[in-house]
Amino acid sequence: MIRELWLLRHGESTANVAATAAEQAGSETIDVEQRDADVPLSERGVEQARALTGWLAEHGLDASTVGAASPGGDGGSSATSFWCSPYLRARQTIGTALDEAGLAPVVRVDERLRDRELGVLDLLTRRGVAARHPDEEARRERLGKFYHRPPGGESWADVALRVRSLLRDLDELPGDRVVVTAHDAVVMLFLYVCTGLSEADLLEFARSNTVTNASVTRLSRADGDAWWTLDAFADVAHLDRGDAPVTTHGGDRDVQPR
Repeated sequence: MIRELWLLRHGESTANVAATAAEQAGSETIDVEQRDADVPLSERGVEQARALTGWLAEHGLDASTVGAASPGGDGGSSATSFWCSPYLRARQTIGTALDEAGLAPVVRVDERLRDRELGVLDLLTRRGVAARHPDEEARRERLGKFYHRPPGGESWADVALRVRSLLRDLDELPGDRVVVTAHDAVVMLFLYVCTGLSEADLLEFARSNTVTNASVTRLSRADGDAWWTLDAFADVAHLDRGDAPVTTHGGDRDVQPR
């Protein structure tokens, strides 16, 4: 049974930069050439990923606690296991941090940790959604952010189902700590599933809190506890200590790639 979850958001991506620029310019579309799965880190994102090395060391993640365990048990026992979204920006983030730290654990890539799929709203700004899909914008307003599923995409409830499925598998792992590298919406849905928030509580929290790039959110639980405790949300102290920039590119607004 795992007792600690450490949730990392990827560093700043080139799509984060493009999306923010498009919103500020009042554009309808976001200029990103790659598919969402292939969006890389920006130069600042790489700096942020390197700064995560300090966080690893500060929390005792070294050769003695980081092994190569696998869910099948053929890698031996380890206090910490690493899981990651298959999207390039997430893999770059944890890969860079581990390389800088001189660590080489098995990092399990799992599609359940991918970013939320936006379907027909992909690469559209809020202005673009209003102009090109006014009926969808109205449907989103009626259903609410949690349950609205854009055509070809996912709702937050869909992502929550992915998180529940993964958590069941994580509880079968040896060791008691899991480090997950993923995306802002995924981190938010871990909070929802693990702490028992209601829909209203989650959306209120999301309105006033952002999962900052390369931030760390920590959850813990004692033996026998049904719910987790939120110990730290979107901590970026390691970025300041590592002289890396802190970047905030909004939360999941239903219209921006992550």
